[in-house]
Amino acid sequence: MAHRPIITLTTDFGTNDHFVGVMKGVILDITPEAEIVDICHSVQAFDVLDGALTISQAYSYFPTRTVHVVVVDPGVGTARRPILASSDKYHFVAPDNGVLSLVYAREERMHVRHITSEHYFLQPVSNTFHARDIFAPVAAYLAKEVDTLKFGDEVEEYVRFSAPKPKAVDQNCLRGVVLKVDRFGNLVTNITPQDAPMLFGASAEGFKITVGSREITEIHSAYAEGAPGEVFGVLGSMGFLEIAANRGAAAQLTGAGKGSDVSIILGEAAAAGKGA
Repeated sequence: MAHRPIITLTTDFGTNDHFVGVMKGVILDITPEAEIVDICHSVQAFDVLDGALTISQAYSYFPTRTVHVVVVDPGVGTARRPILASSDKYHFVAPDNGVLSLVYAREERMHVRHITSEHYFLQPVSNTFHARDIFAPVAAYLAKEVDTLKFGDEVEEYVRFSAPKPKAVDQNCLRGVVLKVDRFGNLVTNITPQDAPMLFGASAEGFKITVGSREITEIHSAYAEGAPGEVFGVLGSMGFLEIAANRGAAAQLTGAGKGSDVSIILGEAAAAGKGA
């Protein structure tokens, strides 16, 4: 059986309006055989970092030659460029606003092109809906295996940023931040096992995690291991420390949210805090 081209969609459009459906209609009108997969349409509105996190966690699980469309685009209609970024296995169609930054960080080789070939756009192009008029049709033509060279010239300078990194306050304290709050109220931090190996060993002890109104002294290996009402740490599937609660929303229990500080305190300082 012939391979069906796959196009994925990641946006902040939600599902209350017609936007996502129209994108799919444009794609199918050009490439009827395409299989369209919704990765997520609940990226936080205008939140480029949240979009970058979302696509970075998902894209590599798809077959080679998948076309990923990523539209979190608060600068739509301005001078920001539409781009086509290609790795050895995938194509990405997105605004040049950093939403592909974490993909760039994961891929050894990326070729980025400024999409300028209006032949592949819907006309007229709306200043407020490039997802319909530029990104969707370009993705559809890519799925038909139109050569990437035809969409525009390669560029060396494109927008990218680094996700916030944890910082050592001193030898006994590491400070990170909450990157996002997921659907279940788990606080996804930017702290990895490489940043804080003392949390994830077989006998993790002698630490205290502070976030919001809570001090946390337990790391569990699964959400269900937590006691009712307990807030604890867990290594989540994204590879980051999560602050979680068993069948509860840690965000509500801690009063913390995206951007909140997360501190890990070690040794005697942690013990002193527990006794306070």
